[in-house]
Amino acid sequence: MPTVFFAYPGDLETPTGGYGYDRRIVSGLRELGWQVRLVPLGDGFPYPAAETLRGAADKLAALPDATLVVVDGLAFGVLDKAAATEAGRLRLVALVHHPLCLENGLDEEGAQALLKSERAALRHVRRVIVTSPATAAQVHDLFAVPEERITTILPGTDKPEPYARPSSDLASDVVRLLSVGTIVPRKGYDLLFDALAGLAGPNSANWHLDIVGGKDADPACYTALKKQIGALGLDGRITFHGAVAQQRLPGFYRAAHVFVLASRYEGYGMAYTEALAHGLPVIGSGGGAVRDTLPEGAAIYCGTEDVAALRAGLDRLIGHPEERARYETAARQAAGALPDWTASSVRFAETLREVAQ
Repeated sequence: MPTVFFAYPGDLETPTGGYGYDRRIVSGLRELGWQVRLVPLGDGFPYPAAETLRGAADKLAALPDATLVVVDGLAFGVLDKAAATEAGRLRLVALVHHPLCLENGLDEEGAQALLKSERAALRHVRRVIVTSPATAAQVHDLFAVPEERITTILPGTDKPEPYARPSSDLASDVVRLLSVGTIVPRKGYDLLFDALAGLAGPNSANWHLDIVGGKDADPACYTALKKQIGALGLDGRITFHGAVAQQRLPGFYRAAHVFVLASRYEGYGMAYTEALAHGLPVIGSGGGAVRDTLPEGAAIYCGTEDVAALRAGLDRLIGHPEERARYETAARQAAGALPDWTASSVRFAETLREVAQ
């Protein structure tokens, strides 16, 4: 039975896209006959306490020689010293969801520090696995990782059986908008609120936004968003549901009419593909990975930090039910071409076998 150690920061059950990818790959590898041993590295990454950082390095040091180890990039990007120490005896693989230095809200000094540490850490791996072609290009350009050491493995997408959307054809009906993403500045909820506040098209007042995503990652961001809602006069029209269990999430997709997420940056954007799989018209942003993922005719890509484009997309889909129906049909068709988790896990296993040779 092939064995791999999977090292990760924080809580593997955290309901985010990155952790969701980790969980599904771990599960998929086990279904394929792999023994996957989990190695928790501690909390606080990518800014861990010194004691946590030492503990993470000690856990890697305790692994047997020639061990195959996958380390989630949220931690690996600041484990440069440990990577240099262990690279000669461990088969290290980094799983990079997106470069740490590109996280929204970093000052120049912080971004440069993460750029330096992640570049140094990735110098010592046998393979870098990324979740989109756009991230592959960034890893190559930012960190000088040779292309032959980068493997792209897209997230899988669960595809439910088709079902009818809730009725929203009448002018009196409320169009349910849905966003799924942790409450942090990178997700661009402030941009979305500004776009919603300026709607002026047909039936533009008949909407409600449901937001599903953890509120504890950046309490200051959540507080600022609540204040913004009041200042814009949107009280009662936006509901924060917080993080929800994975089994509850399909219910939100089923109840919605339009999915919208105004991200400033995404390494892939699993919520977008999940929305497409549920037949939802999508309005989104977030850079090259999102632009490449969203299919024309099923989604409206709005660029990055473009409130006017977001507002135009919302006006188009809120006020015109026939447009929503057309986008829904296209979304269901596009979802058929998305990879499933079995295919993603098989590709992951193949990559690990290559590294283990």
